[in-house]
Amino acid sequence: MENNDNVIYIGDKPFMNYVTAVVMQFTSKNAEELLVRARGKYISRAVDIVEVATKRFLDGKVKPVDIRIDSEEFENKEGKRVRVSTMEIVLRKAE
Repeated sequence: MENNDNVIYIGDKPFMNYVTAVVMQFTSKNAEELLVRARGKYISRAVDIVEVATKRFLDGKVKPVDIRIDSEEFENKEGKRVRVSTMEIVLRKAE
């Protein structure tokens, strides 16, 4: 499922842009499955986006089927090793 068309990375854009992106993947692009990825401070935002998209716009048509948590380690701008939490929410069309 690592088709990049079916992955939405959550960041600084306006909230509704992400909700619209999720809805469009299932309506216009007819995706069967979608992966919503977030890390660090954007994790709670990703949860809110998925909740709004699935409960308000795609009610009964799409549901979360898997939630994966992990962490990534990388080097920040100052050259220090940092670890940040990550989360992936897998959404799938309901049968």
